[in-house]
Amino acid sequence: MSTARAERLVNLVLALLSTRQYLSADRIRGIVPGYADAASDDAFSRMFERDKTELRELGIPLEIGRNSVFDSTDGYRIARRDYELGEIELAPDEAAAVGLAVRLWDSPELTGQAQGALVKLRAAGVDVDHTAPPVVESRVRTEPAFSPLLAAVQNRQAVRFDYRRSSSPERLTRTLEPWGVVSWRARWYVVGHDRDRGAPRCFRLSRVVGEVRPVGKTGEVQPPENVNLLEFVAGSGGSDPAPVATARLWIADRRAAGVRRRARLTGRLTVDGVEGDLAELELYYPESAADWIAGHGPDVLVLEPEVLAKAVRERLHAVAAQGGRP
Repeated sequence: MSTARAERLVNLVLALLSTRQYLSADRIRGIVPGYADAASDDAFSRMFERDKTELRELGIPLEIGRNSVFDSTDGYRIARRDYELGEIELAPDEAAAVGLAVRLWDSPELTGQAQGALVKLRAAGVDVDHTAPPVVESRVRTEPAFSPLLAAVQNRQAVRFDYRRSSSPERLTRTLEPWGVVSWRARWYVVGHDRDRGAPRCFRLSRVVGEVRPVGKTGEVQPPENVNLLEFVAGSGGSDPAPVATARLWIADRRAAGVRRRARLTGRLTVDGVEGDLAELELYYPESAADWIAGHGPDVLVLEPEVLAKAVRERLHAVAAQGGRP
């Protein structure tokens, strides 16, 4: 967003907040700095419509109405009761969870946004301690294509990129009208309308090769209403519809709830005097399964396949060699 547009949006919000009456578009054009630069009535109308859409996407509620029955045109205002943030009260454990969440992001863009949210909470009087060391410090990592694709979604602009399919090293160029970026099964995906195929598609960000290039003008992409991006990715299998391997595991009783939710229990087994369940787990991404299973420590034991069991042992040995630090 340009500096001039940002200043115009701020001035528009201040003008609509400072009045109890509905302001017509013509009135807004005359009192809000920035709109006088419009070359024509049509140019102002397009500018004003874009600004209204931007405010709504930012979560700023615009009220539309008329001051009396004699008014012939609609006006706009922002009600303070809907705009102002209520008092923030977080319990100590909730504040600690916020602090931990800030530390999860492992990309410069999202780390900056998370730290900005932390500053706002502190300014509101919420004491958030994000320095206490957690027992396990996971990381939410993003791919290089994440930022340009997220920007394209926000700008409603088509993009073009080279994409490598899972079944072939060949790179294909795709032109996409992006609707959103979501995470599913520990992977990031972009969902949108594929112009090359003329149908909705999802693409895994880790397979995007090289630069994501914007195409066309901003505001041209119109995402469909009431579309559930996560369900779309899950329904398409995230471009990998079938599991590629099955692992046999031992899971200690009342432990590793995340593994239990995804696994199918098949029996009982006692390991070193500890009772637990035998389970089968379908693996969609074997390359990341070792990290995930190793994160449960001694509560999960891989019985088969041996290559996965060895990979988990290597990760646990590496953690032990570092003195238990993740």
